[in-house]
Amino acid sequence: MKYTDRSKINRRTLIKKLGLYSGLLCLPQSIVAKEEDSGAKPKARQESSAPQKKLLSNTIPSSGSKISAMGMGTWITFNVGSNTELRDKRTQVLKKFFAMGGELIDSSPMYGSAQSVLGYSLGKLAYPKKLFVADKIWTQSTSEGPKQYQEIKNLWGVKKTDLMQIHNLLNWQDHLKYLQRLKSSGEIKYLGITTSHGRRHDELEAIMKSHTLDFVQLTYNITHREAESRILKVAKDRGIAVIANRPYDGGDLMDTYKSKKLPALAKEAGIKSWAELFLKWIISHPAVTLAIPATSKVEHMIENMKVLEGNFFSPELRKALSKEFS
Repeated sequence: MKYTDRSKINRRTLIKKLGLYSGLLCLPQSIVAKEEDSGAKPKARQESSAPQKKLLSNTIPSSGSKISAMGMGTWITFNVGSNTELRDKRTQVLKKFFAMGGELIDSSPMYGSAQSVLGYSLGKLAYPKKLFVADKIWTQSTSEGPKQYQEIKNLWGVKKTDLMQIHNLLNWQDHLKYLQRLKSSGEIKYLGITTSHGRRHDELEAIMKSHTLDFVQLTYNITHREAESRILKVAKDRGIAVIANRPYDGGDLMDTYKSKKLPALAKEAGIKSWAELFLKWIISHPAVTLAIPATSKVEHMIENMKVLEGNFFSPELRKALSKEFS
């Protein structure tokens, strides 16, 4: 099964199809997955007369639980130390995140003061019930792993975490055994392994095939698609949830394109912003569970979370947009 099907669809043909679908080349994720697997042509979704408020979500394969398709990263953006003014601004960012349907927040001991800032902000917000805590073990030392986990809980101000990951495969053999014990005891719900920047995919693939994981986290965006060749297929086949980090390529995508006009194809498909194009392109892949853009500004959080409105992109639209950025 290949997710990067190279079937020939010229621009004129695609635009005609856009017209036939009344501008809706978007389908629910369940339909997208089935149609890409079967090779069947996408069908237009039947819209009900009642307005639909439902936000985009995906299923965590190992549990069957639903989760918002848009999470939040904290690398750099929440590393603001003890500055109360900056902490309060981050609190407003978090408040908007939860108000617009967010759940999963991802952090790491590598991210400086981000975890303590999260604890401060979440305390101010009375720890929203929707909070999904995702953090990481980041140490070469086997004995330091349990100590780091306890510190993570203290900094966040939580008794348990939802997802613990091994950051960048660091000492993954020993830390995975520890996380397995935590999961067996009910201390955590899910375990996973992370990488970024397209690094160590061979090793990650081997781990995914030989060990039971709930999540993997990796870099995936419209200009960095290395994960498509093998990792996303393995995740789909093995029932592993995928978190896409660096969805804006560390901000480079927005810096490059924010002052430019959207491609004609995007406008014809009803895409209203670069954020919608970049983020919805990611979360519409049938193997991707959610993306975790990071921001320090409320207005950017609003833009990110509005991506949850509407429908997922169809395989045809994703393919056509990919060609625009080849």
